[in-house]
Amino acid sequence: MKIAVAQLNYHIGNFESNANKIINSIKQAKSDGAELVVFSELALCGYPPYDLLERKEFVQNCLATLDSIAKECDTIAAIVGAPEINPAPKGKNLYNAAYFMADGQIKQIVRKTLLPNYDVFDEYRYFQPNNEFNIIEYKGKRIALTICEDIWVNQPFANAFSKDKLYTIAPMKELAKFNPDLAINIAASPFSYTQVDVRRSIVSNKAEQFNLPFIYVNQVGANTELIFDGNSKVVNSKGNIVIQSKAFDEDYFTFDSAEIEKLPAITPEETNQLALIHDALVIGIRDYFQKTGFKQATLGLSGGIDSAVTVALAVEALGSENVRVLLLPSQYSSDHSIKDAVDLAENLGIEYHIVPIKNIFNEFNTALSPIFEGLEHNLTEENIQARIRGTLLMALSNKFGPILLNTSNKSEAAVGYGTLYGDMNGGISVLGDVYKTDVFKLARYINRNGEVIPENTIVKPPSAELRPDQKDSDSLPDYDILDGILFKYIEQNQSPQEIIEAGYDEATVNKAIRLVNINEYKRFQTSPTLRVSSKAFGIGRRIPLVAKL
Repeated sequence: MKIAVAQLNYHIGNFESNANKIINSIKQAKSDGAELVVFSELALCGYPPYDLLERKEFVQNCLATLDSIAKECDTIAAIVGAPEINPAPKGKNLYNAAYFMADGQIKQIVRKTLLPNYDVFDEYRYFQPNNEFNIIEYKGKRIALTICEDIWVNQPFANAFSKDKLYTIAPMKELAKFNPDLAINIAASPFSYTQVDVRRSIVSNKAEQFNLPFIYVNQVGANTELIFDGNSKVVNSKGNIVIQSKAFDEDYFTFDSAEIEKLPAITPEETNQLALIHDALVIGIRDYFQKTGFKQATLGLSGGIDSAVTVALAVEALGSENVRVLLLPSQYSSDHSIKDAVDLAENLGIEYHIVPIKNIFNEFNTALSPIFEGLEHNLTEENIQARIRGTLLMALSNKFGPILLNTSNKSEAAVGYGTLYGDMNGGISVLGDVYKTDVFKLARYINRNGEVIPENTIVKPPSAELRPDQKDSDSLPDYDILDGILFKYIEQNQSPQEIIEAGYDEATVNKAIRLVNINEYKRFQTSPTLRVSSKAFGIGRRIPLVAKL
């Protein structure tokens, strides 16, 4: 059987656009002589639709659009992911389903069994789990079709429902009883730089375990925080990858199922985490703007590493003509920082304006002097400067329409090293899931083909420049130490004692973790963060603001 795989970038709720992409791929597959074309999980509505699934018109529009797609499947079959209304009087209203279409109609519906309920996933909120298993028979082939569940990566997805026998079921084990000829897994598996290799290994192991060719179809693109890398693939029964799609880009390919075992194995390239993070952030920015209907971005360019990396990524995502920045020096800004910012703006070919804030800051101090008389300058005055900058940037955004990009990194967001309604302003946080040590590495990666970010920006000690001779290290542990502690506490969920036993200084660990815990209220109010790790701040990490930690 000749099969086509369509790895597409879907827009949540945009049924017309999604259907057009699907139908165009069906037509392409027909032209190529394919007998079956496969799309990803919840392709028609986009993933994740969250509470849109609770709106009747959303589901009805989705199902009506399915019928128009089925009519295109006259001389070809298609597998399309979409929600299905649960006909039973009990249980959740919907199933997460895959529709098998042929002869111009929906022939069979396969439902998802294991519903993830960890990190960014909350499928049990909306969907009823499947408890019936069967295969698809088409063109003399017996196809085992699963929906994402068989490529999960070592997550406690079943813990909350351990008493439910359904969550002890492995769908492929059930389907293997029907002696299928091949397996297809349609997925909406978000990107994480820590799990690319693991996911690839799991797909290969599944094929080898069941001695079946395994076709894995993922989506690509970004929907707010979640970024999807694609990386759809075909694996032979020995677990060797024989076809691999592009990462972070739409792709389409065809193959003959009879040839899978004859195709040469592809040796996976060594994973370059920096390249993956870079590409993920670029598509994250681009899709956020395209799918919200905005075209232009702005930010404050300080001469520091975070704003430098953010603006370079924005230019790559949106084009230099769609990025404009403000340089907002205070009396504490070094001449070199201003020069670094100017050099970077000119290297990128973006519009920039210098708006000094010294006089504005002095006006604030004058206005507050009767109240603050006799008190020393402290964090209050530092925060005033950050809020002046945030106000000016938002004024530019309001006047001309560009979205303000937040430039805070994960290290700063973790320990609260940022000012609410100041440097924490923004419509989307670009680096909020990238630790400071990795921001420096990203800068080097951006400069891999020549200097874009000035060398001085990369090598100088990090500073907010909100008081004379200020350095980040005045308030925080060195970032190589801090980031190690934060990774263990946030990503690996280790206790303070475990981190100390790993060799970190006890006082430093306790200080870092205390800062993380007391600054949850700041993170609660910050902008959505592009997710590139396995545990980002935001929807995947939900900590009560009033908890005693």
